[in-house]
Amino acid sequence: MTYKLSETPVLPATVQKRKKPPLGLGRALIGAEEEALVLEVLRSGHLFRYSYDLPPEEQGRMAATLEKEVREKLSVRYALAVTSGTAALEVSLAALQVGPGDEVILPAWSWISCFTAIVRLGALPVLAEMDENFSLAPGEITRLATHRTKAVLIMHYQGAAADIAPLIEEAAKAGIAVLEDCAQSPGTFYHGKAVGTFGDIGTYSFQAQKCITSGEGGMIVTNDARLYERAVRLHDLGLYRAHHSTIQAPVDNSFCGGQYRMSELTAAVALAQFRKLDAIRSRCRTLRDRIMHRISDLPGLSFRKIPDPSGETGFEIYFSLPTPELARRFNEQLEIRNINCSRMTGTYVQYAKDYCLKRNTYTESASPFRHFQEWPAPGYRPQDFPRTEGLMRRFISLPLGVLYSDDDADYIADSVVAIHAWLFNEET
Repeated sequence: MTYKLSETPVLPATVQKRKKPPLGLGRALIGAEEEALVLEVLRSGHLFRYSYDLPPEEQGRMAATLEKEVREKLSVRYALAVTSGTAALEVSLAALQVGPGDEVILPAWSWISCFTAIVRLGALPVLAEMDENFSLAPGEITRLATHRTKAVLIMHYQGAAADIAPLIEEAAKAGIAVLEDCAQSPGTFYHGKAVGTFGDIGTYSFQAQKCITSGEGGMIVTNDARLYERAVRLHDLGLYRAHHSTIQAPVDNSFCGGQYRMSELTAAVALAQFRKLDAIRSRCRTLRDRIMHRISDLPGLSFRKIPDPSGETGFEIYFSLPTPELARRFNEQLEIRNINCSRMTGTYVQYAKDYCLKRNTYTESASPFRHFQEWPAPGYRPQDFPRTEGLMRRFISLPLGVLYSDDDADYIADSVVAIHAWLFNEET
């Protein structure tokens, strides 16, 4: 069967448009639970996690409780709350001893912090192709690893796990560490195991656009005692305070760290939000299933390949069209019908962004790019990523808000079906 594209410039004026439903996941559910925990912190007067006028066992109740509940839910030995997802990446990379002269492999399609966290440590980001799941493509670790490669950053994109098992195997064969960036995927599992717990260390984000939010905030998880101690020291000026000693006795000496401690106010909001994660996941999966039941078999639409659909959070639906022009026209018609279809993460190809195009750093002497004679060098040009270029210009994103109604989901499905019928004329 072939398809003849419609030449009709616009959809009929008779289309009955609904008002756009409210976007948002955790931030749409901020309410009495968050308020109660924040008020508890304010009334205590102890906004700083390590309050000096309290014994260690009473310090940082919100942050400590958040970490405890994360450990239990993810079945991981250690969790550390920090100020942001970006901070979590920087601390984790430093815990892995990534530094000047090292290389870190990451997907070219990723969030700004995945790239800049590596650069800020003086290491070279090595860009890799993505696959049809919008994650690191299999084979890229093997292709790109060198004797300078210290780690690979695997991003679990927008509520669905990367195909992590073969990637872990590739990294092990190459002898490099694995950092899992789960900023966009709390509540996501891969064959029953939480993302972030497969590699050496994992990170989460609680920024406003993420699945759960405290405005800003992040979490580091690991099963490695030494990485935990290093992360604690790196996030707190090289210190290792009494609370953490009750979880894991220290073995390292102090060293120069940064300051990425989560406040009790942030932890209070994050804790209330974390307790809502299952409800958010359940609602989004219900909405996704309702829509996919109607559209998954439409010819000409190639849906994102999810390695483990049962573990997906389900808050965004992706499909690709045969050409960029067709994707543009499809997206245009979704907008006409008041369908939310904007990309929610700000994820993009790193080689097209100004900080990469100009290879700027806060000081040239710290730049990992300074040895390149010409720029953009191979590995930082669009033509070096044909697979990524092809995918990122042809996809449609349908974000789902936790407050969407069943009628909203049905309207989305009706609209996709109608646009598809209008845009594709079947020919036998």
